[in-house]
Amino acid sequence: MPSVKITTYKAGEIKPEVTISIPSNVFKIAKKLIPDSLYKDLEKEGIDLSGIDELIGSGEPLGVILEVEDHRKNEKTVISIE
Repeated sequence: MPSVKITTYKAGEIKPEVTISIPSNVFKIAKKLIPDSLYKDLEKEGIDLSGIDELIGSGEPLGVILEVEDHRKNEKTVISIE
């Protein structure tokens, strides 16, 4: 069963600062548990987490679906389905 994985890195770092893994079968409920700060950061970047629900159900291939680099904060956020 795939999982939705949200990982945040500081610029130039290999080790993630934050990683959240959510089993796809509980994603609709679990996305409400994502920390507000991360959820707001994603919304600021125009990321609609409900669209991930559609991707999970579509049967599309797994992998990275989005990478966001915030140069002001020196952070990179990667959203993938693994």
